[in-house]
Amino acid sequence: MPAVRPPPEALFIAGGISQYLGAAIAIGLFDDIAPGGVALLRVLGAGLVLIGFRRSWRRSWSRQDLLWAGGFGAALALMNLFIYLAMDRLPLGNAVAIEFLGPIAVAAVGTRTLRSAGSLVLAASGVVILAGGQDEGTLLGVLFALLAGTMWAAYIVLGHRVAHNGLAVDGLGVGMLIGAFVIGPFGVNQLDIAFTSPRILLLALVAALLSNVIPYGIDQFVMKEISRSRFAFLQALLPVTATVVGFLSLSQSPRWSECLGIGAVILAIAISGGNRGFQSSTSEEKT
Repeated sequence: MPAVRPPPEALFIAGGISQYLGAAIAIGLFDDIAPGGVALLRVLGAGLVLIGFRRSWRRSWSRQDLLWAGGFGAALALMNLFIYLAMDRLPLGNAVAIEFLGPIAVAAVGTRTLRSAGSLVLAASGVVILAGGQDEGTLLGVLFALLAGTMWAAYIVLGHRVAHNGLAVDGLGVGMLIGAFVIGPFGVNQLDIAFTSPRILLLALVAALLSNVIPYGIDQFVMKEISRSRFAFLQALLPVTATVVGFLSLSQSPRWSECLGIGAVILAIAISGGNRGFQSSTSEEKT
């Protein structure tokens, strides 16, 4: 009998819980080191763990492989950096809901239907609600969340290329190592603080495992199985996961207006059901 594979939704929920538990740990480190330092430790630690586990140096790497992995890793690392800068100024669920505009845009471009266009408008309205509910001091957090969303879109597009080129987890590990050099200037001055504290290093490693190794490893598996558009829309499971984790682990209780904004983003996936992006395989990722 063929092996039973868990549905993508179940994998996303498992990966989302892991990712935002790691984010909650990272937010707890912001009192010790700046978000840029936490992001650098997270990406660098996860990259070294994956490269060591996979022994990625044993495979042959062409120049094109390194370029794809490097672009993918740079997008991933910048996404991590920007979302940490946003989380330092916004509640976890709000930051992720705003960031989700990136995946919605990828899905809408990939499907090109009136329904997907409507979902993009709905998601954008949720972002406006969330942005409008912030005071002046946190508008910068909204900007960082939008930048993270842009990098999230790039992560999806480049991640599918890496997955379908056969690099998969090896490409993820090497990409994160390259990405660590990209964001290095934003956090390298924090490393001396981290390396003098075993507690900070241990928590940063745990955040790397929970937020990068597990969820992004799951992503590489799922990306090979479903279309880019469906993958992008399934990311809508993440804002609600982030909100629940933020409420349970950080005592971040959203206001009714924030719930409305988050709900608008999540509802985007509901009105997009049944379009081409939800088919199991298309040619868009293989080109």
